Amino acid sequence: MVSGALKYPGVALAPDVTASTNSQQSSPLLAGVPRNPTASALQRRRPMDRFHDRQHVWLRSRVHGTYLKANSDGKTVSLRGRRASLKAAWTVHIYHGEGDAVYLLLHSAAYGRYLAATTTRAPLGLGHNGFRAEQRNYDEPDMQAIMWEAVGAGSGDDVMLRNVGGCYLRANGRYLRWSTGVSVEDMDRVSTMAHWIVEPIPAREAGMPDLPGPPNRVLYMVLGQAWRTIVFVRANAEGFYDEHGWHMFPFRGRSVNHLRNELADRIAFIDGQYPDGIAMCVRAGLYGRLTPLVVDLPRYSGHAEAHQIVVMMSGTPGESLPPYFGAV
Repeated sequence: MVSGALKYPGVALAPDVTASTNSQQSSPLLAGVPRNPTASALQRRRPMDRFHDRQHVWLRSRVHGTYLKANSDGKTVSLRGRRASLKAAWTVHIYHGEGDAVYLLLHSAAYGRYLAATTTRAPLGLGHNGFRAEQRNYDEPDMQAIMWEAVGAGSGDDVMLRNVGGCYLRANGRYLRWSTGVSVEDMDRVSTMAHWIVEPIPAREAGMPDLPGPPNRVLYMVLGQAWRTIVFVRANAEGFYDEHGWHMFPFRGRSVNHLRNELADRIAFIDGQYPDGIAMCVRAGLYGRLTPLVVDLPRYSGHAEAHQIVVMMSGTPGESLPPYFGAV
């Protein structure tokens, strides 16, 4: 039984300008009108032109040839050899700040969380340099940890990603090839390990991929599954949803297949009839953009963080609002 509505203020999508959190309705179409930068600003930001709002990209290390990956714990990032996985895909979110300032935000196409720089030292014993890079929810309108600028990397089309705090995203393992870590490093220690190749991901014509099947019942019972909190809201036919209409319930395990069935049951209880079908989007934080949820939830890492799910009804225009692509 649904526990009741939570008052969960915020916006459905992070706008391109600072958003108000006082409105009763949120829309996935909310976005500020980008300002037209001057010619000199365009010249300064030429590497930023490699990224387009809501585009999907792979980021490949120039040194290793491996791809930046959002790990299944929903928190850390690393490098992987194969790109045919949602965990290796990133969605571009262009943020327009004060004046002509433009920043690059990248959120995982698998979990919706944003690539962030931290001030926590990276584990030196694992061959990592500098400070940790990780996935974070977008919970503040001007969250500097997730704001990046693409800058030139010398000759060629490589880019470097510089956080507004001054550190650069870098691969690790130049001499320790077993090290697949990713961290951020001060400018005075930047090397080719901070060079990245941007590879656009083509749009997917077949729509969203199928969800993974349910977990093996025997293993599910033997190994057990941790409990987590789900908060969800149902969008209307146009994709709008009421920020005061969130519901909360405990959920056991990671299975997105089980989660879809549970959400359908709860919507049927609210409406008095079973929906023909639903699509799920995860919202990673108050200002996070919606990301289609088609993979199992992140592995439980011991924190009590709730997962925010926006439910779209199948067959409505709102279901097709979040773009999808051919990463798999």
